[in-house]
Amino acid sequence: MTKLTKDNLFVLVKSLTKSEKRQFKLYVGRLGVNEDSKFLLLFKLLERLNVYDEKLILKQGFVKKQQLSNLKAHLYKQILISLKLNPSHQNLRIQLREQLDFATILYHKGLYNQSLKILDKAKALAIKNQEKNIAYEIVELEKVIESQYITRSLSNRADALTIQAKELSRQNVIASKLSNLSLQLYGLFLKTGYVKNNAEHEKVTDYFDKRMPKFKIEALGFREKLWLYKSHLWYSFLIQDFKSCYKYSRKWVDLFYDNEAMIPLNPVFFLRGYQYLLEALFFIKHHQKFKNVLNDFEQITQKASFPHDDNIDGLVFLYLYTNKINLHFMEGSFTEGLPLIEEVLEGLKTHANQIDEHHVMVFYYKIASLYFGTGDYENAICFLSKIINNKSLQMREDLLCFSRILNLVAHYEAGFDYQLDRLIKNTYKFLIKMEDLYAVQKEMVSFLKSLGDIYPNELKAAFRGLHQKLLTYEDHPYERRAFLYLDIISWLESKIENKSTADIIKEKFTNINL
Repeated sequence: MTKLTKDNLFVLVKSLTKSEKRQFKLYVGRLGVNEDSKFLLLFKLLERLNVYDEKLILKQGFVKKQQLSNLKAHLYKQILISLKLNPSHQNLRIQLREQLDFATILYHKGLYNQSLKILDKAKALAIKNQEKNIAYEIVELEKVIESQYITRSLSNRADALTIQAKELSRQNVIASKLSNLSLQLYGLFLKTGYVKNNAEHEKVTDYFDKRMPKFKIEALGFREKLWLYKSHLWYSFLIQDFKSCYKYSRKWVDLFYDNEAMIPLNPVFFLRGYQYLLEALFFIKHHQKFKNVLNDFEQITQKASFPHDDNIDGLVFLYLYTNKINLHFMEGSFTEGLPLIEEVLEGLKTHANQIDEHHVMVFYYKIASLYFGTGDYENAICFLSKIINNKSLQMREDLLCFSRILNLVAHYEAGFDYQLDRLIKNTYKFLIKMEDLYAVQKEMVSFLKSLGDIYPNELKAAFRGLHQKLLTYEDHPYERRAFLYLDIISWLESKIENKSTADIIKEKFTNINL
């Protein structure tokens, strides 16, 4: 897969809105910069380009090759300063940092009392909004100032600041340990997927238990609880305890609704909580709750009061469409889900700078599964090929493996028998290399390999035999993960009963939700 070079400055310029570009030009004007200034000429040129082209820039003659790197760095810095001054980017954290900077300037000018007044207001705002890292920095500066300028406004001022610093430090240490644990578990999940056996289960559990800090739940603030629920969530995902995933993702989302002021301050965490709640409900197949939560998610993110920027809009698109497709998987309404494909592909273009390649490939897998469910095997193969042929991407091993399994089944269904032997060999090699060869996968590949030796009148019996073998793994603690990606059982039942895979899944859905 060929990639265009993504220059950081070019990407930043292209991410600017019309109002942000206007703000930048006004900012440059206030600096008294001449219209012919090199960095302004570079900005105007990058605005016009559709693709970053260094040769074209140098051809304009206003900058030499050896100067271009410094010029780009200067323009990049000036754009960031301009964005910082833009009211739309003046969030609470920037405001608190700004107040800390102002107080530091006043301190260095010897205006201690003025500095302390700013710090006191900023500290109260930081603590109120759970910004405890900044609050700790403020207290540390207060201590420095108090050591040089004794206000005598409080006789126990030194003691009060010391106690406050210790408490904030303690809370920040717990939050840091919990955030480290959450991030490490998430990294492990991205690298290896779910645990594959008892040994891995014990290893992950031991890792989790040893790194979980001691605390009293009633002493935890919003941020500490958020990291606590995240840690439990990722541990639950790793060991495939999806009911616990639901429990902790529900706690995560409810934490925001119990502290509604935190939603506009931490919109990304709020959105991710919803995503994991929906994912857990999808895995435990709770259709009605899934539908209700998805509806709630769509409504709240469409409110005018909900924060919006490029990052947030990209995440809303990612989570909304992932779960809209998942809803069709639950219901077996594959044909009804096809119109989403065009919307997803258009959205991937719109949010190309916000959505990483891993999530693009996840969308491709879901699109392939939609096509497979409708019986359009050629289009399914087309999107699976985009995943399989992507040599530059580090993705979860399990998703890569099941892309190949689904690709084999799609080739069989499409009647591309002449390619099966080569694909089976390649799939075997890949699975062995990835150390991800499990019973369900072994049975599937062996079955497809043997199809050439089975007479047409023996096919149904062969499908029944494989169906019986795979049923024993459906509730297996480690093998069942195969069925999260690929409903092989329903596909086999469709072959046995001469029905479409979609009809089989719809029947199961109807029976469960009577």
